[in-house]
Amino acid sequence: MIKHGGGLKILDRYVLRELAAPFAFAFGAFLLFWFINIFFLAADYLINAHAPFFLVLRFLVFRIPQATPYAFPFAALFASLLGFGRLAADHELTAMRTSGIAFARIAAAPLAAGFGLFLVSYLVNDSLTPRAVELSTRTFYQIVYHTATLPIEPQFFRKDQETGRVFYVGDVTGDHRTMLNVMIFEPARMSAFRQVTTAQEARINQTQLVLMNASVIRFKPNGLVDGETTGKTITVNLPLGETAEQFLTTSNNDAYALNSKQLAGQVHDMEATGQGGTALGLLKVTLAQKLSYPFAAFIATLLALPLAVSLGKQSRTLGVGLSILLLFIYYLLSAGFAAIGRNGALNPYLAAWLPNLIMGTVGAVLFLREER
Repeated sequence: MIKHGGGLKILDRYVLRELAAPFAFAFGAFLLFWFINIFFLAADYLINAHAPFFLVLRFLVFRIPQATPYAFPFAALFASLLGFGRLAADHELTAMRTSGIAFARIAAAPLAAGFGLFLVSYLVNDSLTPRAVELSTRTFYQIVYHTATLPIEPQFFRKDQETGRVFYVGDVTGDHRTMLNVMIFEPARMSAFRQVTTAQEARINQTQLVLMNASVIRFKPNGLVDGETTGKTITVNLPLGETAEQFLTTSNNDAYALNSKQLAGQVHDMEATGQGGTALGLLKVTLAQKLSYPFAAFIATLLALPLAVSLGKQSRTLGVGLSILLLFIYYLLSAGFAAIGRNGALNPYLAAWLPNLIMGTVGAVLFLREER
């Protein structure tokens, strides 16, 4: 019999041990499936390109962290169904509750673990994953196109966090140093921008950007034009002393290669410069998903615990299939609401969180009913 009072810590350890093995199995299986799936998707390019083994391995390994926002919820769901299912099937939960331990108390440790998984998943997704995605993409181009230089996409923004300058580049020529339709927005304290510098052509010289035949428009604090100067050659430092390759790299345009702070900065810059539409909606949805996807690990635990008790012995046999089904439903909702959010029919941040709200509400209702 499990003791009350301070002895209840034994209960927490016992329950968590039941969940640990299925969690590790499901987490590893999901990452392995992701690894194999990426390999087969890229196999044609990799094999026909006769790439070195370790270069291919580096590409695959660096893609694995991108799976963590999906792997943690799946593993939490699977572990809760199987672990609690085993306790329910062997009537251990019944014995605990008969001895006076509330269902909420029994579930406290798994729920705390689910919240801990959310934090770990968020840290991995926001710090390790962006860098890993960039390295993986760079490796892919190194394999297929025999170059580590990433492609350059037109119409992109860069922000200098130190000075607050926002760079907009309309296009880049083939030499990867000459840019067309360049605009630089310089912020001020009491107006949207202190001045705006534009040039039809600019060229990178080491860590500086040289704008030819530039036009500078200055603004008063009330937003009215204070004056304009044209025909000047202006030299501006690149953000944080970046090189040409760093300034122009496509990884700065890949939402998966940016952390939350960088994404939030891009959203702010696009809004401040009057940009909008689907591109802005996509950035907002992706920014919200940086937090909502990891939080699904807690939602999965909340939903699975009462389900496991209700199903009893069946939760052990149906655990795998039910985990896949619920995960499929969750990401089907995510894809649907994200599409609506990107198009502006729904607030992008709400669209990213609605699947959590729906699944979490179902889980909370089942949990409260089980508690009664």
